[in-house]
Amino acid sequence: MITVLVVDDQDLIRIGLRTLIDTEDGLSCAGEASDGLAAVQLARQVRPAVILMDIRMPGIDGIEATRRITADPSLIDTKIIVLTTFEHDEYVFNALRHGASGFLLKDTKPADLVQAIRSVVCGGALMSPTVTRKVIREFVAASPRTIRPHPNLHTLTARERELVILVAAGLGNDDIAERLVISAATARTHISRAMLKLGARDRAQLVVFAYQSGLVR
Repeated sequence: MITVLVVDDQDLIRIGLRTLIDTEDGLSCAGEASDGLAAVQLARQVRPAVILMDIRMPGIDGIEATRRITADPSLIDTKIIVLTTFEHDEYVFNALRHGASGFLLKDTKPADLVQAIRSVVCGGALMSPTVTRKVIREFVAASPRTIRPHPNLHTLTARERELVILVAAGLGNDDIAERLVISAATARTHISRAMLKLGARDRAQLVVFAYQSGLVR
């Protein structure tokens, strides 16, 4: 059973998400929170597999709530999906930077939302890498960027660095394998090692690290 915590300051949205989740086989709503502080507290109590996190809320917002949750060792297996009404919102970038596994627009079709929940739990990509890259590029283009190389960037091998750049360019494992003439399994292994060295929770955060470190300009 995949447990899901719903976080949104609008009652109607929470009710809709809870109804959707509870009517799907294999999914269960673990609780609801209407602000970021309550989300952090409830997450520590129920330890959900997935959190659907709104960004703009009273008290601490979804970004700060995401930061606190992903920094909690007891919640290391909890995945956060940010829900937003703006595809190119700068807050999306910050949410990804603080450990969110990705984002979805609030007008996403119910079937796609359910699939995203299942996918992120299984370690799959919540959204296409090109969408992640597009959001980050929109943010970078709109504001000055200070290059801050990741402190563990030097631990990457030349091959691992190369694959991080390709992930940030929006390529999936199969595309990377074809370009470098390696197997998809080998590509996946190199990417996993790079994520481990950089402390990235998932590929979305790996893309953020690549941009912040100046690997992609």
